[in-house]
Amino acid sequence: MATGGQNFFELYRRSSIGNALTDTLDTLITQNNIDPQLAMKVLANFDRAVAEVLQEKVRSRLSFKASLDTYRFCDEVWTFQLKNVNFKMDNGGMAVGADKIKIVSCTAKPTGAAP
Repeated sequence: MATGGQNFFELYRRSSIGNALTDTLDTLITQNNIDPQLAMKVLANFDRAVAEVLQEKVRSRLSFKASLDTYRFCDEVWTFQLKNVNFKMDNGGMAVGADKIKIVSCTAKPTGAAP
């Protein structure tokens, strides 16, 4: 849904920063400060920017151990729900734990995207 003919996943819209952006855009639309079409362009640019930054700038790795609760594969998207998760960064940083997490994994290019 981005400009330039390439599609990007909208997964990061449900992140903290994505929710904040969406709420702000909704407020601007409600106050008639921007058109809904502009808001959609902003969200498409957000999708593109997050995907590009994660691909190009993030070099850290992390490993985790967990118990698999459920998994699903639908429309080329894997969803894993894990329990009792322990994360460890590759640089020997402090281990972090969580009771439950959800991992959503997609192919590198959305279905129907240009090669």
